[in-house]
Amino acid sequence: MHPEIVQDGPGDCPKCGMALEPMLPAAPAVEYTCPMHPQVVQSEPGFCPICGMALEPRTPNLAQQEDPELKSMTQRFWVGVALTIPLLVLAMGDMIRGVRFRDWLGAAPFEWLQFAFATPVVLWGGAPFFVRAWRSYRTLTLNMWSLIGLGVAAAYLFSLFVLLFPDTLPQSFKTHGMLPIYFEAAAAIITLVLLGQMLELRARSRTSGAIKALLGLAPTTARRIDENGNEEDVALDRVHVGDRLRVRPGEKVPVDGSVLEGSSVIDESMVTGEPLPATKSAGDPVTAGTVNQTGAFVMKAEKVGADTLLARITDLVARASRSRAPIQRLADTVSSWFVPGVVLVAIVTLIVWLLIGPEPVFVHGLVAAVSVLIIACPCALGLATPIAVMVGVGRGAKEGVLIKDAEALEVMERVDTLVVDKTGTLTEGRPRLRTVRTSAGFDERELLRLVASIENASEHPLAAAIVAGAAGRDIRPEAAAGFESITGKGVRGTVAGRVVLAGNRRLMQDNGIAADDLAQTADALRSEGETVMLVAVDGKPAGLVSVADPIKASTPEAMRILKQEGLRIVMLTGDNRATADAIGRELGIDEIHAEVLPQDKYEIVKRLQSQGRIVAMAGDGINDAPALAQAQVGIAMGSGTDVAMESARVVLVKGDLRSIAK
Repeated sequence: MHPEIVQDGPGDCPKCGMALEPMLPAAPAVEYTCPMHPQVVQSEPGFCPICGMALEPRTPNLAQQEDPELKSMTQRFWVGVALTIPLLVLAMGDMIRGVRFRDWLGAAPFEWLQFAFATPVVLWGGAPFFVRAWRSYRTLTLNMWSLIGLGVAAAYLFSLFVLLFPDTLPQSFKTHGMLPIYFEAAAAIITLVLLGQMLELRARSRTSGAIKALLGLAPTTARRIDENGNEEDVALDRVHVGDRLRVRPGEKVPVDGSVLEGSSVIDESMVTGEPLPATKSAGDPVTAGTVNQTGAFVMKAEKVGADTLLARITDLVARASRSRAPIQRLADTVSSWFVPGVVLVAIVTLIVWLLIGPEPVFVHGLVAAVSVLIIACPCALGLATPIAVMVGVGRGAKEGVLIKDAEALEVMERVDTLVVDKTGTLTEGRPRLRTVRTSAGFDERELLRLVASIENASEHPLAAAIVAGAAGRDIRPEAAAGFESITGKGVRGTVAGRVVLAGNRRLMQDNGIAADDLAQTADALRSEGETVMLVAVDGKPAGLVSVADPIKASTPEAMRILKQEGLRIVMLTGDNRATADAIGRELGIDEIHAEVLPQDKYEIVKRLQSQGRIVAMAGDGINDAPALAQAQVGIAMGSGTDVAMESARVVLVKGDLRSIAK
């Protein structure tokens, strides 16, 4: 109440006696987890004891800056590229006709130059991988790093040994007098693995960006009303359950709660995905992060902090983004058996050479054992996978499909269930004038001119659709006098001396207008998914106009192609049941879920996955973000929100569902 009162320790305000609060509230404890093994959780940064990857915060916050691991891997990769390319040219020059670097430089400089190029790449660039490999052996949790570390170390150390002690090597292992050194293999493997790590960290950074974008949707302050009716702006973390808060036009709702006084129209598209705002009056629930458009109201705080819907959406996206690692778990399982198998084969090879090999038996056996370790190192995968990914991603980009990680490209082939949002995915996401019906004695163009004239003064998206529809029919609105917006019912105004009412049935009843015939027609249109507005002129029913969110022109063909591919189509929408059913019938959708919230979409995707289905989710809104992150492949419309595009692994640039089939 008196911010000028500041002291070092806790106590009471000398002016009003209220308990002093910290100027900067204590930051919540941050927990760190492994992106590949979410069961690993600790209270401070570190490395995963299972796979050796750097731990990251379970939920990013807006204060976090660039990922230090991504920065480190990027620097190591580009240094690796700068040194590995000339190393490969040097080592493989003999394969180019007429190029003999060894003859030009001499044998010893040729071999030592390879050592000079490879050493920084292996020892500095590959240092994080050797640390992870060492941890895996120390804890006996063998994984892909165990094999990479062992193979690269064997190649590099064996090459260094041969370089330092060339005379110890049997002549039979020298090809045309050349020493068998593998510096270029060790450096190339490290550089390619660095490339994979850099791309993976960038993908995780984008998911983190989606979560930060969600955090940024919440307002930072709320206007609290105290017991005496005084108002003050307070930080959001000082709002408690039961507090009374004022929300003014244009402001975001600070926390979840219900309206106590006043009424307004609120844009809830971030929750429902629907473009039409919702009318709120006393007793109606309101959601944190939604935007108050017209009126001011007083609300009661009922859920604050981590309990708000926006906070739960953020947590769902974070949790889902960490849970996606089936291929990684398979790789770890294979590695846990493959690594000891490779080591065993190398040991057996050494023993066999010691028992029956030619002299010098130990050197022959050592070379053979090291050869097994080098051959087992996954350098072939390191070379083949990036090339295949680049070709696939490049072809996708030409078709307007941005593929953000390689696993999504692989998993799409096995998808058997496509979950789609309605608004902005199946439909255009913008309401348009659909139907104009008149009562006896009224002309259609005249009715539309009168309605467009009074709606031209309204801020409602429904009004904008009617005005745009009239303009499309070359009808220009006139100036309206005495415009009045009646919250939850409609609008009133005078156009060229004629009193025009446009709204719902309650507005007609309040003005003593019998609109039963129009109401029946309106019900039929609503069953087809249209939003209807009744119109009266000079106290008489004049007709109705309706708007609807039209289905994209490409959607019917896309649904036909996808169903031919054998996919089961499931629609999830926050819209009402009648509209959802109408869209579903028209498109032949297999399963329809209407009036669902973001967490419901997330849970439905999880349920489908628990049934053994491979799920792709296509959506464009903030409310789709948790489901996009949870699905095996999240597909965002290019025209959608940034949060949706950050949460998804594939982006359709043109928002055309036919691109999914491609």
